[in-house]
This record gives sequence, C-alpha cells and structure tokens, in this order.
Amino acid sequence: MKASEVVMLSADELEDKLLSLKKDLFFLRMQHATNQLDNPIRIAQTRKDIARVKTVIRQKQLERAGG
Repeated sequence: MKASEVVMLSADELEDKLLSLKKDLFFLRMQHATNQLDNPIRIAQTRKDIARVKTVIRQKQLERAGG
C-alpha cells in the first residue's frame, strides 16, 4: 500500500482499513508463532501500513482542528 493511496481514503475508510490491518497483523503473528508463515516480511509490511494509516488519520485530525 502506497502513501498516496492512503491519503485518498475518507476518515471512515481509514478507520476500517486500520481495523483490517490490525486483524491481519494478529493472524500473521499467530501463523509466525506456529511456524505456518511463508513470508515473515509480510509482518513488517503490515506494521508499516498500519503506521501509514495512523499518520494520515492524525494529519486529517490536525487539519480539521487547525482550520
């Protein structure tokens, strides 16, 4: 997921995306713990996607509060 894609989402879509990514991360960690995860790099990618979404959510909150 690219940052430009995240910026285009609405606030509700961002919240839904964040929830979805957190669920994905949970299941990836479960698979990793049980040695069923094929690509452990997906954990890092998902964490970075979560950070991107949170950053955009915060930016939009500050824009609304600032003016």
